[in-house]
Parts: sequence; structure tokens; C-alpha cells
Amino acid sequence: MTTTYLDHAATTPVRPDAFDAMVPWLRERYGNPSGSHALARAARKAIDEARDVVAECLGRMPREIVFTSGGTEADNLAVTGVVGQRRGAVVCSAVEHHAVLHAVEALGGRTVGVDPGGRLDLDELVEALDDEVCLVSVMLANNEVGTIQPVGEVVRLAREHAPGAVVHSDVVQAISWLDVADLAAEVDLLALSAHKFGGPQGVGALAVREGITLTPLLRGGGQERERRSGTQNVAGIVGMAAALRATVRERALTVARVTRLRDRLADGLTSTVAGCTESGDRSNKVAGSCSLLLADIETEALLVLMDQAGVCATAGSSCASGAMEPSHVLRAMGVSPELALGSLRLSLGWTTSEADVDRALEVIPALVGRLRDRSPLAVRP
Repeated sequence: MTTTYLDHAATTPVRPDAFDAMVPWLRERYGNPSGSHALARAARKAIDEARDVVAECLGRMPREIVFTSGGTEADNLAVTGVVGQRRGAVVCSAVEHHAVLHAVEALGGRTVGVDPGGRLDLDELVEALDDEVCLVSVMLANNEVGTIQPVGEVVRLAREHAPGAVVHSDVVQAISWLDVADLAAEVDLLALSAHKFGGPQGVGALAVREGITLTPLLRGGGQERERRSGTQNVAGIVGMAAALRATVRERALTVARVTRLRDRLADGLTSTVAGCTESGDRSNKVAGSCSLLLADIETEALLVLMDQAGVCATAGSSCASGAMEPSHVLRAMGVSPELALGSLRLSLGWTTSEADVDRALEVIPALVGRLRDRSPLAVRP
């Protein structure tokens, strides 16, 4: 069975550039970059070169790049690392990835609401800012519905109303689609994850503005300028840099192509499936995001049938304690709990093709029809 992969927001297939760059470091180039012999020096040089690439793609200086195990660690290092140094209140949007949201909640922080399109309420943000705030965290693009946040305006407001605050942005879902170097130029901390843009899983980075000191999560060997101890994942770091360089190089063409595919997919499903609507405002979303709400459908049942048909996707809700609970993102956007349980996240990426969209438009309406035939309360065309 041919697989139709529409779950790029979860993880994206490894780019050939990344794979080819990694192979030597998984075979004959196995030195520990903290050592002093030739193999170790070669590994250290590879990391330095990768750091240069990542810094250039983010519009930062190489010494500002800290390599991590992924976006979650990068987000946690940003949030807890700042608070460990500065002490104070923490503010984030209510639709952050749980890597940020749970870290902020653990510190007793405050969340700021969003409008029905998922865009941050800037007036509420201003109310949350004062001299006691030490960190403001707002993601550039949402991982569930794709909404693009006005990060530049967030920075401006933070500088005005909380002058002592550091601004952090999770750009994990943005890097494939947006010019992060431009849109987040004034942000102090940027977190990214390689497997969201064609790199390997298990590696990421945090860009730390010069002059900002973080309390490290991991202590030991003093790697990464003592900001993140532990032997570096050489192959992963090299692969991430290669994937990021390819992503930035091809981004304009990929965005134009994927936008057309996403629009055809969203328009096709909303026009053929009764009770199917988009969540959020498509004009303010990243190109790869097709987030839908299906009335009178429990998405988990639909996803099982889709999987059997070879179509990979995910729901916008998570399973907690054995019971389905609506997504915190959709709740923040004011979506009813019943409708939120019918959330379907179809996310496109650099490998998505016309054939993938064709298959989804063939399979999903038919499967929704099958499920509704079993439900006496189902929405009918």
C-alpha cells in the first residue's frame, strides 16, 4: 500500500542532503568532539562548521548557537534557564507547545489568550506585562493550527512594558515556511528542532542572544560554552545543518508549491464533507497547515480508518488519563469541546505531492461518510 503522509508537523522525512552529510559520522568518523586527537578534532570542526550554518540561517552569531537534543529541551532551557538567572514572573501565550506551556506552568507563570483565529490578544499581553516579568514566550507559528503570531510586536511591547524581560520564541513549526531571521530578528531566544524541517530526530538548537546568561539544565562536561553539557550528537548536528541550509535555500519555491496543495486540500474537503470547517484564519497560517473541524465525528475513530487506508495524519486533541480531552489550543480559540474532539490536523511538507492530495480527497470524505452512517446524530449533506 502506498503511504500518503500528511503529518509533517509531527515529523518530516529526512532530506537527502541531511542523510548524505550524516553517513560518514555514523561510520568512519566516530571521534568524540571533546577529545584532542585527530578523529576528535575532525568531529569538533564539523560541529563548528554546522554551528556557522545554523547561525547564518537564523541571522545570529555562531557563538550564540547552543545545540540540544531537540525543541523540547531548547524550550525548557530557555524558560527555566532565564528564570534561574533573573528571577521573576513568566508570561506565555495560551496556545504554546507543551514544552513551553508546562515549563511556564511549573514556574507559576501566566498565559495570555488568543482570538478565534488563534492570534495572540495583544491588549491582554500588555495587561500581563510589568517590571516583575523576566520572560515572555510566544511561538512564531502554532504546531496545531498553523497560526502565525506577531512576534515582532510582542518584542516591541515587551521592551516597552517589561523592560527587564527576555523574549523567547519557539520557531520549530515556522522555520520551513517563514523567514525566521527577519521575522524574529529582535527575539532574544529562538528554539528549533531538526526533524521538523528534514533533519534527524533527537537534535535541535537554542539561539541565545549575546549577553544573556542561562542556568543550564545539564551539568557535567561544560560543552556548548557550559550552557549544555554532554557529548554532542555530531551526526545529528551535521544533518540538522545540512537540512536547514536546504530548507532556507528552497523555502520560497516550497512555500509557493505547498500553499497551492494545501488550499486545494482544504477547499476540497470543506466543500465535499458536510460540517467540515477550517480552524483558524488560512490567510494567517503557515503554508503546510490544514487544520479542520469535523462536526459529529470523533477524530480518533477516523484516524484509525485513515491509517488502514494508508493516510497518515493526526488529531488536534490528546488522550489524557484514558479519556479524550479537547486540545488546549482549540479551547483557547473558543472552539466547543464537542467540535474540538473532531479536529483533524493534516500537515504538508517538502515531500507532499499532488498525488498525496488526490488520495486524501478520495479517502477522507468516504471514511467520514462511513462513520456518520453509524451515527444517528451525524450531520448530513
